[in-house]
Amino acid sequence: MKPPIPASFLEDAAARFRLLGDPVRLQILNALLQRGEATVQELAEATSQSHQNTSKHLRSLAQGGLVDCRREGAFAHYEVTDPSVPGLCLLVCGQLKSTEGDEVLS
Repeated sequence: MKPPIPASFLEDAAARFRLLGDPVRLQILNALLQRGEATVQELAEATSQSHQNTSKHLRSLAQGGLVDCRREGAFAHYEVTDPSVPGLCLLVCGQLKSTEGDEVLS
């Protein structure tokens, strides 16, 4: 029987899951999916993180190919560029119950 995922993809898949395995990075991705595009400062405020910590996580997400950065003057604008991110987030989070009730996310 052929494995569902070729062995040659497993290291890249593990790297992707490591990127998505941090709650702050998930908050950043969630904010970007909601806004479409945002500056580091806007994302820092939206996630209650420091500018420095937000920048660090955005660099990781950019190096992993999940987001891209566009410079405009002194500001860096980020957006999700990997089309699999919304689906992955919904797939993983879709069956989790919200903390505000028994509502299933969908």
